[in-house]
Amino acid sequence: MATQNTRAEFRKKLLHLMIPISLQQLMMALVNASDAFMLGFVNQDALSAVSLAGQVQFVYSLFLFAITAGVSIFAAQYWGIQNKKAVEKTLGIGLAFSVLLSLPFTIGATFFPELLMRAFASDPVLIQDGAVYLRVVGVSYLLLSISQIYLCILKNCGKAVLSAVISSVSVIINIILNAAFIFGIGFFPEMGIAGAAVATVIAKVIELAWALAVMLKKDSIKIRLGWTIHPDKVLLRDFWKYTAPILGDELMWGLGFTMYSVIMGHMGSDAAAANSIANIVKNLVICFCTGIATASGIMVGSLLGQGELEKAKEYGRKLSKTSIFAGAVAGVIILGVIPFTPMFSTLTDTAKEYLRVMLVVCSYYVVGKSINMTVISGIFAAGGDSKFGFICDGITMWCVTVPIGLIAAFVLKLPVLTVYILINVDEIIKLPAVLKNYRKYRWVKNLTRQETAPVEPETMAQTAA
Repeated sequence: MATQNTRAEFRKKLLHLMIPISLQQLMMALVNASDAFMLGFVNQDALSAVSLAGQVQFVYSLFLFAITAGVSIFAAQYWGIQNKKAVEKTLGIGLAFSVLLSLPFTIGATFFPELLMRAFASDPVLIQDGAVYLRVVGVSYLLLSISQIYLCILKNCGKAVLSAVISSVSVIINIILNAAFIFGIGFFPEMGIAGAAVATVIAKVIELAWALAVMLKKDSIKIRLGWTIHPDKVLLRDFWKYTAPILGDELMWGLGFTMYSVIMGHMGSDAAAANSIANIVKNLVICFCTGIATASGIMVGSLLGQGELEKAKEYGRKLSKTSIFAGAVAGVIILGVIPFTPMFSTLTDTAKEYLRVMLVVCSYYVVGKSINMTVISGIFAAGGDSKFGFICDGITMWCVTVPIGLIAAFVLKLPVLTVYILINVDEIIKLPAVLKNYRKYRWVKNLTRQETAPVEPETMAQTAA
């Protein structure tokens, strides 16, 4: 009976977190899908240009993800023992660094978009079109730096549904405005590529305003400027001890993944367009896997913060098995949509053939991705074992797949699809090392501690003045 109750409790917690987070991820992926779908009807170059321009936000998202992961680690564990003050201190630290990191990306995209585009494409048309998009969308990076950190706090503090609703409504607005501004529907001007960027900025303004409105409610987690400007030194040290390896891991993995897009982008418009659509399909299908991974970090982190280490190990085992099943389902779905995907864009015959094979590759890639996301980014990170991902991705991508991809594409000049297959084996070859590290249980750790600086933020601000 106890076992049945434990299983029921596990399923209830997982579904309560996974469903809203997965839907949130799905809605966010739909923005990129709608951009590709709509711009695909403008022309293939527009689709390719915005896809490559999106790599700038992707690189920025690596930094933002690392900060939100660090915030999530401590928010989950401290919320597990209902220490609201420590959660607000964590929020302050996260906001300070996320805003600072957003500034160079905002400035670069707004004032030097052509320079950024040359890193991802050699075609003058793609560079020019991508620069049009970046020049407008750059301000959204600053807006994201605030809204995403606060939505992360909501997810970890029992308000995952509200966080998902805010993101989802923002995405729906973005998609509607995409159509309006790209094609000039009704009284909206026809802006093409620039219209997609304008829609994104407006949607992010609404998302941030809503998040701040939630913060103003009674008993909500507050943004305390005192703890943003003068962070708790002990918590700051703990934060970076576990966040720095995550940041290193994200940069290792993300810049490696960006190199894949660079390689495809320099192999022609057909390769770039097919690769962008394959990534969109993969990101749409894998949303529920991402939901499981994020829920894993919250569930395991909360138990570790409460000192329930054996229960955390049990949850880790169940979540790992769940991720295998979810990855397999995602792979089957990708195989099922292959015949229909080319219908939703104006790809050339060559690009369509590239896309069919790329999606087959994605079908097995997502299985490894689902497992690795849940275990490395969810379970390991929840207990502070964040160095493993940094080392694992560094070796896998920068010692194996990126060099192989560069040599295959630019030295051996192998066919596009051969290069694509070679650069998409990273998630599979990581699996043995991930399993071995999991069984060492170095991630089973309680990271909470007694607060060492219980000074109220208002006092801090007065002292600073």
